[in-house]
Amino acid sequence: MKGMVVAPQPIAAEEGILALQRGGNAVDAAVTMALVQGVVDPLNCGIGGFGNMHIYGAERGEDVLLDFTSRAGSKATPDMWLHEILGPAADGVGFLLRNDVNELGYQAIGVPGTVRGLSDALARYGTQSWGDVLRPAIGYARQGYRVPAEQAAEWRVRYPQGRPDALARFTHTPAAATIYTRQGHTLDAGDLLVNADVSHTLELLAGGGADAYYRGQLGARIATDLEQHGSHITPADLQGYTSQARAPILGAYRGYSISCAPPPWAGVEMTLMFNILEQYDLRALGFNSVEYVHVVSQAMKAGFAVRNRYSGDPAFVDVPVERLISKAYAREWKDRIERGEPFDVGFDRSAEGPHTTHLCVADAAGNCVSLTHTLGYGSGVVTPGLGFLYNNFMVAFDPVPGGANSIAPGKMRRTGGSPTLVFHDGQPVLALGAPGGTRIVSAVLQTILNVLDHGMTIVEAVSAPRFDCQGETIQVEGRIPRWVCAGLEAKGHHVERDSASYGIYPTTAARVHALLLDRERDAWTGGADPRGYGMALTV
Repeated sequence: MKGMVVAPQPIAAEEGILALQRGGNAVDAAVTMALVQGVVDPLNCGIGGFGNMHIYGAERGEDVLLDFTSRAGSKATPDMWLHEILGPAADGVGFLLRNDVNELGYQAIGVPGTVRGLSDALARYGTQSWGDVLRPAIGYARQGYRVPAEQAAEWRVRYPQGRPDALARFTHTPAAATIYTRQGHTLDAGDLLVNADVSHTLELLAGGGADAYYRGQLGARIATDLEQHGSHITPADLQGYTSQARAPILGAYRGYSISCAPPPWAGVEMTLMFNILEQYDLRALGFNSVEYVHVVSQAMKAGFAVRNRYSGDPAFVDVPVERLISKAYAREWKDRIERGEPFDVGFDRSAEGPHTTHLCVADAAGNCVSLTHTLGYGSGVVTPGLGFLYNNFMVAFDPVPGGANSIAPGKMRRTGGSPTLVFHDGQPVLALGAPGGTRIVSAVLQTILNVLDHGMTIVEAVSAPRFDCQGETIQVEGRIPRWVCAGLEAKGHHVERDSASYGIYPTTAARVHALLLDRERDAWTGGADPRGYGMALTV
């Protein structure tokens, strides 16, 4: 069986294949790809960010998530932004705060986890050296890369909800503007983006390991800059940061095991959705028929109702995982749906951004990786001379105290990230995930349904028309027919139909990237979501 990779950035996919060809395993390739992604997709991810790597180790049959989620700095307090709230955001997700304090600048930054997480993954599960996996990223930073037309177009998107756009982020600090803009504008398609500062930073990491980032001279520069400009992060927060090896949330669906990321990631709500939908004959309903969209949307709505009420850092709040993912609890929800009982999803008090990325890798030995990592939206902060953007992790906290997702020092906030593996007879047969904020959940859900219930190939599954329901509105892509929308409205739903045939990222769609095992041919197949410009490659 040959290895295979898929990623939203063709350059990263190429480097993943080269890592496998050099004798690396799936984790070696994943770490290599993630570091390259941070250079060539600097608003979506990077060494100032955080993430979660879902790993299946074939030799030991180990299914584990290496979680390197950011944490709020120790100076953060639950009520620090209570009096900065301007009101709910126009998109119905989270609050807008005065001066975008939770979106842009030093206060928006959480303790970065990416460097520690990738380093730990490599040390525990990889075979190649830290210096080897950094080399491709250093090369792209030093020599530059041509900005893809699709990326340049994303940087010009103007968000209608009052949130800062890419230009606001790239110009928030002079160090960021110098690297990522030209004459006050974002870069155009074909422009060469060279980042000598980040190449030097990566070289320091290659020589000093992850400790160089969290301690040592580089760590001191980071800590000093953050402290001097009002961040909630202290030097001790950086020095004490660790990744966590965590057990997955395991759900059973039609003879398959669906392995998802535990809270504050989205595995609980996704498992509940599958448990509800397993009680229906979805194939008989007809793909994307009125009744199909109705049933799946109600399951989504139930999942988001649970998310908005319970989801948070389990070290700080009680998340009743076993009850929420039980089949009995799903039967209660199914009964409510069948009775036509209205239920309130509640206000999503967090504001998770779509600026995220993903990758999947499978190698010839049977190891698999599904990795989601992100900057949130990106804080716009670059420490002079270091070249990389920091996350704005804090934006997705609830600024009102007392909730499951409210701010606390050292706390992780919730996320829709869903790096997922699907197993059959104990072996991984599907690896997938997506960028796209909370829409990741519905996109990953539908992709799995497309494969398991509708028998689609992986390319068909990631390409098929999708919809999303997180409250009172069902948002559908333009390829879902008008008569389906009319039928849903006749059932009492409010429907918004996208003008785009393939939902527009980053405003209305997630981009699923997935690998599916063709068991008859004993070969992996790959699907890169056509809503983006990614690529799947095989060795």
